[in-house]
Amino acid sequence: QVQLVESGGGLAQSGGSLGLSCAASGNIFRINSMAWFRQAPGKQRELVARISSDDTTNYADTVKGRFTISRDNAKNTVYLQMNKLTPEDTAVYYCNTYASTIATRVPSNYWGQGTQVTVSS
Repeated sequence: QVQLVESGGGLAQSGGSLGLSCAASGNIFRINSMAWFRQAPGKQRELVARISSDDTTNYADTVKGRFTISRDNAKNTVYLQMNKLTPEDTAVYYCNTYASTIATRVPSNYWGQGTQVTVSS
């Protein structure tokens, strides 16, 4: 059982910045990767950024160069620094991890409940 809690969502102006945090807790054996997804109204949930255990990162083309994902392994926390925000970034942002528990040691996907990010024009 892995729990993810997001924080840092809120309102921002176009061109502004916002930082998100997500802390993982529970009986974690290993976190293989952590990621941020988002879902805007009327759209499918999409991958925003992912960071793997070897610290390699992947970004959606729409956010590359503007968003930065990082993690603190000691805190089991992933961050998403969002710069140069546009109204198109408005969405519910979900934290995700591909992790295993001590009980099973088999990795599975876990999701946070989401945090709203709204960017005004």
